[in-house]
This record gives sequence, structure tokens and C-alpha cells, in this order.
Amino acid sequence: MLNNEDFAEEYEAEIITLEDDLGNEQDFEYLDTVEYDGEEYIILLPVEAEDEEQNEVMILRVDSLDDENEEYVGIDDEAVLQAVFDIFKDRYKDDFDFE
Repeated sequence: MLNNEDFAEEYEAEIITLEDDLGNEQDFEYLDTVEYDGEEYIILLPVEAEDEEQNEVMILRVDSLDDENEEYVGIDDEAVLQAVFDIFKDRYKDDFDFE
């Protein structure tokens, strides 16, 4: 989980809305893009967390469809998720309180 109150005060959040396969939309705060093993991954935080567990980041792989459109794909490989999250944590170790 992240405690990002101090970090949020220092910058203006970029909010993106994602739609799942069922057409449900959810807003996320864009935190960063991480490159790992030749792929790009985005790190997102749900804007409206219904409970504390939803305050966990979401990591999605970026697939470019063309010059203007991207698709975000879930990741099943736990090792890739951990490696990307470790890069993110190292980058922002002074900005977030990682529990």
C-alpha cells in the first residue's frame, strides 16, 4: 500500500479513466511509466478506493495499437509484476511510504 498524501500535495494528479471488458469505467491516478525487459508498464492508483486494500497500485503492460492509441493489458506473471514494482519503489522511495 502507498501513503501518498505528501506526494499528492506537491503535484497535480493526472487522472485517466479505464474501461474493462464489461464496459465498467474506473478512474485511476497515473503515477509513472516503467520500462522493463523491453516492455512499457504503467503504474496506476485507484482514485476512489472503497476499502484500504484498493489503495494498492495497479500495474498494466502498455501495448501500442498505433501512434495515437494504446491498450493496457493485465499481467499474470508475478515475477514481472514484482520487478516492475521494485523499479517504481526505488524511484519513489523518498516520495511514498511503502508498507
